[in-house]
Amino acid sequence: MPAMEEALLDVNNNNNNNNNNNNKVVFGKEVKEVSRIAMPMIVVTVSQYLLRVSPMIMLGHLGELQLSSASIATSLSNVTGFSLLFGMASALETLCGQAYGAGQYRKLGTFTYGAIICLFLVCIPVSVLWIFTDRLLILMGQDPEIATEAGKYTIWLIPTLFPYAILQSLVRYLQAQSLILPMLLSAVVSLCFQVPICWVFIFKLDLGNAGAAMSIGLSYWLNVILLMLYVKYSSACAETRASFSRDVFLTIGDFFRFAIPSAVMVCLEWWSFELIILLSGLLPNPALETSVLSICFTTTSVHYHIPYSFGAAASTRVSNELGAGRPQAAKVALGAVLILSVTEVVLASISIFVVRHVWGYVFTYEKEVITYVAEITPVLCISIIMDGTQAVLSGVARGSGWQHIGAYVNLGAYYLVGIPTALLLGFVLHLKGKGLWIGLVAGATVQSISLSLITGLTNWEKQAIEARHRIFSGRPAVENQFME
Repeated sequence: MPAMEEALLDVNNNNNNNNNNNNKVVFGKEVKEVSRIAMPMIVVTVSQYLLRVSPMIMLGHLGELQLSSASIATSLSNVTGFSLLFGMASALETLCGQAYGAGQYRKLGTFTYGAIICLFLVCIPVSVLWIFTDRLLILMGQDPEIATEAGKYTIWLIPTLFPYAILQSLVRYLQAQSLILPMLLSAVVSLCFQVPICWVFIFKLDLGNAGAAMSIGLSYWLNVILLMLYVKYSSACAETRASFSRDVFLTIGDFFRFAIPSAVMVCLEWWSFELIILLSGLLPNPALETSVLSICFTTTSVHYHIPYSFGAAASTRVSNELGAGRPQAAKVALGAVLILSVTEVVLASISIFVVRHVWGYVFTYEKEVITYVAEITPVLCISIIMDGTQAVLSGVARGSGWQHIGAYVNLGAYYLVGIPTALLLGFVLHLKGKGLWIGLVAGATVQSISLSLITGLTNWEKQAIEARHRIFSGRPAVENQFME
């Protein structure tokens, strides 16, 4: 009997070891798959970001008026237009990602056509608003000369809206299929095209701000054309290409049901940062405070593309697995993304902290600004960690289809906690710019904790059932059915 018991124990131990080995193999494969999506996505997102930032560097050589007006116009266009389109297009991460996982390949093309139509409709009122940018800025108390130049720049940005809408839709269409390489190549080619064209327009043709805006629009159109050619002729998209039919219009309702909360989710967070930068101009010594917060904002914005790319990978893998009816695989994908992203944000924050005394020299030679940047860096490091965490969890929200929950979380985190805390610390307790940024960190912390709790309480089996029901029945399941 003892010999038999020992034999049974050996069998059980071997089975456990085999299961552990299998789990490690599956997890290792998932880490590789996530990395395959996230790493090139970093290049894609940074390249697209630089398309609107690189002209600022060149305009700075023309004079203070050109730079300040273009900066204000860029900020306003981000808040009222680009953030809205970017957020709405995120609905495709749910619809296309889950359709692809469910094997409903034609629906990817149909959803994408419907999204482009919807985004074009949104571009029309945004364009009208941008026409009156100068008057709006004057009403806000902006200097008339700067407002006039900013208005001209924004009007020239209007043709950029439409290719941007198509581009964001195509990016989500390809991302759902893990086709990242064509996006990487087209983004890099577009950036390489934009830089010399912008230089020619500004310095050789003396087009100034108008030339800078035109270069952005032409670059977006080039990016769109390259991706459209790939989608049309690549065999990788053969199964997901769809003809334009009546079914496209039937998807519009489904798209808006996810697009509106997606836009709210993105815009509430984006706007809170812009608002804090504006509030810094009301502090004593606004030049110093605005400069330091702008450096913090630029640092976090550039770094944010890394965790956002991990979030895009999480959205793709989770939506694919839920659409395929594999909830356990979705959980494995989530775990792989979290380990990679946490490792990255910790290393990034440590690196920034180590170079805190010299980091300010990247942006300026003003000793006062450099000292202030070193002082605020510990808060900046916490901000990087919190932003990185919520970026990944927001990707999970988009892939799962509960953007409406994310919208409520962002509303509470930033507008009930973050901004009131920033106002209290910055203006009442006189912590100035540091207090404003601590307020943002408080909001990001609440956001990260809330999204972590929601993700931890998610019933992935129900999510998989809802995803399959959504794709095969056409019913947009947005009910609160994600918790145990």
